[in-house]
Amino acid sequence: MRNILPLFPPQASTTAGQVDLLFYFLVGVSAFFAILIFILIIYFAIKYRARPERERAETTRTFVVLEVIWIVIPLGLTMVMFFWGAKLFVTIYRPPTDAMEIFVVGKQWMWKFQHPTGQLEIDELHIPVGQTIKLTLISEDVIHDLFIPAFRIKRDVLPDRYVALWFQATQPGKYRFFCAQYCGTQHSSMTGWVDVMQPVEFEKWLSENPIVVPMEVAGAALFQKLGCTACHSGAGSSLGPPMAGIYGSQVRLADGHVVVADETYIRESILNPNAQIVAGYPPIMPTFKGQLSDQEMTQLIAYLRSLKKEANKK
Repeated sequence: MRNILPLFPPQASTTAGQVDLLFYFLVGVSAFFAILIFILIIYFAIKYRARPERERAETTRTFVVLEVIWIVIPLGLTMVMFFWGAKLFVTIYRPPTDAMEIFVVGKQWMWKFQHPTGQLEIDELHIPVGQTIKLTLISEDVIHDLFIPAFRIKRDVLPDRYVALWFQATQPGKYRFFCAQYCGTQHSSMTGWVDVMQPVEFEKWLSENPIVVPMEVAGAALFQKLGCTACHSGAGSSLGPPMAGIYGSQVRLADGHVVVADETYIRESILNPNAQIVAGYPPIMPTFKGQLSDQEMTQLIAYLRSLKKEANKK
């Protein structure tokens, strides 16, 4: 889809045109009223300029219809802006369930991407055109911000918290991305490229790159290595809650609250297990803070997500 304004980046995602259309509407409404107000100021300045002393001002009248009009029209326009923007916001920040998930770690001053099949990339991301992509992002140090102008998406990347961002590329090509949050002395160099490829070319790229262990397989091995099975196997004598099917489920805590077991909850439970104790289980889990990298953490999460998929199949 081509841009109305050639100075803009190309529209290379399914939501880019919607974002631009809303932007054009906001600019158009603002420009219309700015010009209208400017013209009225000139008109009234001339019409009601200073008169000779013998001339007296006319008695003014109240025009109820006019007052209603200039209240209703701006109110209607602002409501259109609000609901249009809210709908687009929900669309952009609610990833589809069938998206291919890629984990992203931001750190000073680079971006690390890991594909579900295990391939790692630094400052470059290869994806197939037409495939919905979900990025699950976290920062290792300070606040970063992943900004891909051609896709019209942007999201703050925070330490110790997972955030999600999604897009579907519509045109093959290479598109630049940036860190849009000042993060240190080399902030300006924290950039890279999204390489959108035809599906056949993408499969070829996957096969030509070193195939490491898939994330969920690496997570399963790590789960065993850390001894998690001893307490979370789901057997009758287990000291901790079973992990099968826990991802995305509602978990009741000892204090009576109910939380959703998403990426952030799982991460906190591993690094700070006493923060949210599951009801019916003793607070005996040790902390793994400082023992796991963000890459290993995402592998564990991928493994727990695979257990959820297996539970759903059954």
